[in-house]
Amino acid sequence: MISIIHKYLIKEILKFFSMVLVLIVIIFLAFDFIDKIDDFIDAKLPVSTVMAFFLYNVPFVIVQMIPASILMSVLVVFGLMNRNNEIVALKSSGVSVYYLVKPTLVLGIILSIALFFFSETVVPVTSSRAAQIWQGRKDKIVTTSKKDIWIKGDRLITHVKFYVPEKKTAYGITRISLDEDFNLIKRLDAEKGIFRHGEWFLYDIMMQKFDRVTGESRVAFHDGKEVRLDFFPEDLGKAIKKAEEMSFKELRAYIKKLKREGYDSIRYTVDFYAKMAFPFVCIIMCMAGTGIAVQGNRHKGLPACIAYGIGVIFLYIIFFSLCLSLGYGGVLPPFIAVWIPNLVFLCAGLVLLLNAE
Repeated sequence: MISIIHKYLIKEILKFFSMVLVLIVIIFLAFDFIDKIDDFIDAKLPVSTVMAFFLYNVPFVIVQMIPASILMSVLVVFGLMNRNNEIVALKSSGVSVYYLVKPTLVLGIILSIALFFFSETVVPVTSSRAAQIWQGRKDKIVTTSKKDIWIKGDRLITHVKFYVPEKKTAYGITRISLDEDFNLIKRLDAEKGIFRHGEWFLYDIMMQKFDRVTGESRVAFHDGKEVRLDFFPEDLGKAIKKAEEMSFKELRAYIKKLKREGYDSIRYTVDFYAKMAFPFVCIIMCMAGTGIAVQGNRHKGLPACIAYGIGVIFLYIIFFSLCLSLGYGGVLPPFIAVWIPNLVFLCAGLVLLLNAE
């Protein structure tokens, strides 16, 4: 049976959790709207399409903000109890900190499970649709199907089999040039291209020119050559299907396919393990929030608890981003890179709880 104290804590935490999550999502979307509205105005997209873009982004924002929201709600609830001497009264009655942390841990576990399944079912669909709207706002339409990138230009069609953003390297480049009647006049094939000093340098090139009258073609081969292309690394980066647009199963199959075809899959491997590690942050934040709030000085009050909570969130984001970068760069193995932040903050949460007791 759930005790009265546990029911009260769960009810209050969920109430503040809902309020904080809604507030954070609104603030995030407001800043995102200000940042992107000029692009949508320039593209002359209808208001309904713009609104759909931001609505499709809501699930992804919710997933990212749930850990911060649960931390802040736990801090607020226990901070208010500490200010009203309720924590002191409970401790005087023989209630331990571990008794108080039970409902928060249960909520953390439930949220972690919900976060994982929500990320697997809803976020890939909505993020893909938002990406399609964002990519389609320009005249130069970029569409993707997993690793295949197609770019439409002025009587030009370019296909890139795979692109590695960190190295600014594109693999399997095919470029088709058409005349005014959309007849094939040129074709360029390159094994790879590297963007250096503002230009593309292509390697293992085959260039074909077609004579529309005779139907003959001339073929030339080059080991390496600078070629002016009508797209930049930023265009390819926007076209890449991101990890949040794929489910856990899709991402795993995609990584196996990349390895089988000989492409660099380290970025997607890091993102794959991050999909498993990130939901556990909810449990860690619940522990850390309880430890901070319960041992807090009641004279400093709720603002001090909230300030500590914001500090914890920023430290985690910075440390998690740093470890991901080390994983992307191959400095740390992908599994270790994504789990180190959780392990470090889990230990910190346990220390806070022990000190609170």
